[in-house]
Amino acid sequence: MSPFDDFDHQIELLIEYLVVERGLADNTITAYQRDLQQYADYLRGRDYPSFAAVQRQDIQQYIGMLRRQRGWSRATVARKLASLRQIHRFLVREGLTDGDPTANIRVPQPGQRLPKVLTVEQCQALLAAPDQSTDTGLRDAAMVALMYATGLRVSELVTLRIHDINFEEAVLRVEGKGGKQRLVPVAPRVLELIQDYLTTTRQEFVTDEAEDALFLSVRGRPLSRNRFWQILKEYVRQTGLPADTSPHTLRHSFATHLLSGDADLRAIQEMLGHASLSTTEVYTHLSPKDLRQTYDQTHPRAYPRA
Repeated sequence: MSPFDDFDHQIELLIEYLVVERGLADNTITAYQRDLQQYADYLRGRDYPSFAAVQRQDIQQYIGMLRRQRGWSRATVARKLASLRQIHRFLVREGLTDGDPTANIRVPQPGQRLPKVLTVEQCQALLAAPDQSTDTGLRDAAMVALMYATGLRVSELVTLRIHDINFEEAVLRVEGKGGKQRLVPVAPRVLELIQDYLTTTRQEFVTDEAEDALFLSVRGRPLSRNRFWQILKEYVRQTGLPADTSPHTLRHSFATHLLSGDADLRAIQEMLGHASLSTTEVYTHLSPKDLRQTYDQTHPRAYPRA
């Protein structure tokens, strides 16, 4: 067996733990794998037999190399350091090494960067852009309105199923990162728009009656993230909004507009389903009734129920 085989084996053990025990999302797992393989290649090039042989100064040298030679930002280096912490803490937990060389290593702090948001008037212009008299326009209007009305991530939007919407309770069940589920209130007029799409347009797209994805392409397949990006970009262009407006801009706008309306920060956190790569966040769970009240009182797209 090669002296370097331990690297791949130890990464496999960690990934199995993160998938089975922690239930992390696919994108998070992929990021960890990429970071750790890069780290392992660096150590192999310096004749280290395994992660267990690494010392604190080796971690510091690696971080310095990432900044100097690769030119990566502080935010990227901080994320990669979080991946290194995962493997070394895991090895200590499993009794495969005695110490964690990443302990007390200072994480390079990313510079403060405020999220870009749209004004309420810009959001209204974007919501009005799709031509609802056409099949694709009605679908697009429902998607854009739902994203702004709920603060969904684009991955959450395109993976919604019809049964995830509770029209009676006016809430949406969302599966976020790591398979964590949450309930998010939806404004009645947005629900009406979705209902119009379901009873008219969606049926025109259906090619397989067993398909339960909420938003379909014209070929009857679940809409992809890239396709939604393309759709949104076209409406951004039509309305003259900033060219860098993205699905995440709508998510930031949702949260900012709620906060501007004096919404409770914990309620916003619950609705967004915020999570972090390097820490496990403890959510302040509020009841659906509390979320509904906060939403109705503060979000500019929330309207009185009929």
